[in-house]
Amino acid sequence: MRLKYFGFLCLGMISQISAQTGESEISEVFIHGKFLDLPVTKVSENITVINREEIRSSPATSVEEVLAQITGFDIRRRGGNGVQADISLRGSSFEQVLILVNGVRMNDSQTGHNSMSVPFDLASVERIEVIKGPAARRFGQNAYAGVINIVTKPAAEDTTTVSASGGDFGTYSLGLGTHMSTEKVAHFVQLNSSSSEGYRYNTDYKINNIFYQNQFRVASANVRFQAGIQEKKFGANGFYATAAATDQYEETQASVVSLSADRKWDSWTFNSNIYWRRGQDIYEYVRGRPELYRNIHIGNNIGGEINTTLNSALGRTGLGVEIRKEFLASNNLGRRERFITQLFLEHHFSFFDDRMDIAPGISWSAYDREGNFLYPGVDVGYNLSPNHKIYGNAAKVSRIPTFTDLYYLSKTEAGNPFLQPEHAFSAEVGYRYHRNGLELKASGFLRDTDNSIDWVKASENELWRAENIGSIYTQGIELELRQQLNSFVQSWSLGYTFLDSRAEKLENLWSRYIMENLKHQVVAKMENKLYKELTAQWVYRYNERVTTGSYHLLDLKLNWQYNDLQLFLLINNLTSTRYTETFGVPMPGRWFQLGFNYRIGL
Repeated sequence: MRLKYFGFLCLGMISQISAQTGESEISEVFIHGKFLDLPVTKVSENITVINREEIRSSPATSVEEVLAQITGFDIRRRGGNGVQADISLRGSSFEQVLILVNGVRMNDSQTGHNSMSVPFDLASVERIEVIKGPAARRFGQNAYAGVINIVTKPAAEDTTTVSASGGDFGTYSLGLGTHMSTEKVAHFVQLNSSSSEGYRYNTDYKINNIFYQNQFRVASANVRFQAGIQEKKFGANGFYATAAATDQYEETQASVVSLSADRKWDSWTFNSNIYWRRGQDIYEYVRGRPELYRNIHIGNNIGGEINTTLNSALGRTGLGVEIRKEFLASNNLGRRERFITQLFLEHHFSFFDDRMDIAPGISWSAYDREGNFLYPGVDVGYNLSPNHKIYGNAAKVSRIPTFTDLYYLSKTEAGNPFLQPEHAFSAEVGYRYHRNGLELKASGFLRDTDNSIDWVKASENELWRAENIGSIYTQGIELELRQQLNSFVQSWSLGYTFLDSRAEKLENLWSRYIMENLKHQVVAKMENKLYKELTAQWVYRYNERVTTGSYHLLDLKLNWQYNDLQLFLLINNLTSTRYTETFGVPMPGRWFQLGFNYRIGL
């Protein structure tokens, strides 16, 4: 379907819904951005917020499995339960989505394969904020196709939660989370350990997390501190190289430490943070035989930023500066480093009694070796009524190659030190409706990429090589409909994404990542109240990939709540579908897990 037809579809939906419903005010739900805190009626982007209750009832065991339930996301997992996953959004590569934890950058300068290594389990997540579309003018590098911000938060009440689960393939998980607070200080500590013998040969794993977070007031400022570390050890049967490499093994560590502060005056808001993100990756081609082939990579990202917002008669102005140093020491990639300076500027105008909003902005990034880049963009929105909004946005983005793209070398892959940055122009038009628990979102989008980076080869026996493969034009449509009810059906939602990607120079080449995108995607969810405190959530997904065909998945989670005790039964892939998500790695069949969460007041 061409995008020009999509405009007529949006207009038809607007007129149909307007004819059937009256007007009512949307509750003032605020979106907390880098510069501007705005009610949802003022946001002119495609934003999704997944709250704690939605996460708690979801048949998911990791953040990436929650994201897989949002239309537009293509989660390409290797193994289950958060072992490793690449995050793609609307046909992007996994390097083109920015991952944040409480606003702190988690993307790994070595490789995006490790960007989802976050040092806490799903039970610790307060909410997940998603921006679909480019956001480089606010966040810089990697905010090419979207941004994911995973938010944790100390609770106001003193509580301890004990959790445990077990299931097929020798799988278990144990967790302990404690919230402690006083009038001025709140603390959160979370420990978690999970393990599995694996659903097939050499897919066992062991994951340990330790996470601490606090927030307190100093004078009139809010100060927040977080520190965490994750350690993973897992069999990587067929994860890299070739499917015949069944004995691969990997150990990764990811840690983050950050300190942030914010303060508000009458018309001025100030916030800042400093952070350190460390990643360590040890890879063995044959498990237990490091003398045959082993890679060791240790990367550190150290940075800080200052952002300020000023309210005036002309609107709201946001200004920010960030500096970051990226280090890497590797026996394969060598010793590498980058220094990045970024400046951000954005202004928010309102017209016609705040019914129309325009937010132009630009960022400038200076890399000590790669040069200077400008990321301009603009969002425009118009509230037809308190319930109906149309919006559009356009932006330019760029991405610098990772150190793996540039320098990696093995028997099956070869990086390219002469790679050039990839650039894109992105645009979206959309419509949003919200009234009495019913929400509809519809949008059409495009991304026109130059110098696109991918790993390609001309035949099965050749090396995968990192190349600038030329231009890729991606266009698509996205529809989302959801409703909250108070009956046997507590809630339901339906989402559909269509993608059409066309490459300029890939006629005789195999694409490892970019041209493996989804073409059609359907995500449907329904939550039922079966009996008093017994609920069930069903999640159905249909994915049709461009090259490897289609498959259907059905997940189910049963929840029973009795006072402070929650019991759950989780069944992933209920129909035991055979499928792969990336690189031909077979995914698990039907997987049962049974567990509980018990909350203790202190």
